[in-house]
Amino acid sequence: MIKEFKEFIARGNVIDMAVGVIIGGAFGKIVTSIVNDVLMPLIGVVSGGIDFTGLKFKIGEAEILYGNFLQNVIDFLIIAFCIFILVKIVNKITRKKEESAAEETPEPKAEDVVLLEEIRDLLKQKEMSE
Repeated sequence: MIKEFKEFIARGNVIDMAVGVIIGGAFGKIVTSIVNDVLMPLIGVVSGGIDFTGLKFKIGEAEILYGNFLQNVIDFLIIAFCIFILVKIVNKITRKKEESAAEETPEPKAEDVVLLEEIRDLLKQKEMSE
């Protein structure tokens, strides 16, 4: 069982996933800081000084903190947009690599074209030898 666990941990996919989770957590902190420290104050100024995190209303004894919800929705949208841009850049780089690899390897010729070229070459050799 320990051997199997070591093999499982040593797989590339598990390690890649772990790195992705760690980087994702750090990236999330950066985006949250951008939202809280840069964007939300600007949105507050544009909206007349409203602080979204403080928005709430009461129903009886319960407080509904919809400002926190709005903050989390904005965080999510910004993170989703950043990931979208990142994936777009990675896809563009990958596509360029694939296109350059495709340009380097010529497409194989059809059988009939190869046959015709061989016949042509044989006829040229025959003409030269005569």
